[in-house]
Amino acid sequence: MKLFATILLIVASLVLIASILLQSGKSAGLSGEIAGGAESIWGKNKGRSYEGLLEKLTTVSAGLFIVMSLILTALQ
Repeated sequence: MKLFATILLIVASLVLIASILLQSGKSAGLSGEIAGGAESIWGKNKGRSYEGLLEKLTTVSAGLFIVMSLILTALQ
């Protein structure tokens, strides 16, 4: 059980790091909005866009990281 939790924690942390690094900054400039990026930021398709996917992936992996950290602490 402890080995499985440790492996899951490592995978969650790597996914969390990768998803945070792949996200574009909030100050990316107006070039994305001028080219039609505003529709994916403010529109209905935000969840289906690349940024929406990364945001969901970050949230899930952060939650999994917290839960697995608490479980590993309880197992020690």
